[in-house]
Amino acid sequence: MKSSLPLVLAAMSTLAIGTFAFRLVGPMLHARITFSSRAQRLLETSAVVLLAALVLLSGLTEGRSFADLARPLGVAAGGVLAWRKAPFLVVVLTAAAVAALVRLVR
Repeated sequence: MKSSLPLVLAAMSTLAIGTFAFRLVGPMLHARITFSSRAQRLLETSAVVLLAALVLLSGLTEGRSFADLARPLGVAAGGVLAWRKAPFLVVVLTAAAVAALVRLVR
């Protein structure tokens, strides 16, 4: 069996360098590029929409089908606590506890 370690290391290195480059370019270009207030609002809104879509997709589905009832209820409980500005650890533990309790009851 041929080792794929060099390929994995090359992929990890490429991703690490790319991530570092993206993080470095942001502050460097911040002073050089200005957006209109409308474009700035659209960029901020798009970030919120993408995050909400990610939460909905991972919270409501498992693979190619809908998840059981426990996952959405756990995500909803965590979402409510995050909205109420609870500490992150409390949000995560509560979401996990709600999902576990729902699975235990079912």
